Amino acid sequence: MHRAGELRKNQTPAEAKLWSRLRAHRLAGVGFRRQHAIGNYITDFCAPSKMLVIELDGSQHLEQEEYDAERTAFLKSKGYRVLRFYNNDVMKNIEKVLEVILENL
Repeated sequence: MHRAGELRKNQTPAEAKLWSRLRAHRLAGVGFRRQHAIGNYITDFCAPSKMLVIELDGSQHLEQEEYDAERTAFLKSKGYRVLRFYNNDVMKNIEKVLEVILENL
């Protein structure tokens, strides 16, 4: 199975929670995809029509800041805007996360 499919099957609790609010055009009628490949990277969520990528970061991202910076630079070079949220923010304050996403659509 390809990597994006594996990631879709093994969502983190934060990814599942956010996906439940983004799927099926639930947020402002915008279509989001999860585990969407762009170049060699697989984004957590992407709204292709809005050129917006949403990444959820767990504690492991503290050790991979350089990789995340390269990834963000690549996505920006392709014209995407990148929003990053900590898993904790999604789990504890989903309404604020959705508000920020809406402001960027």
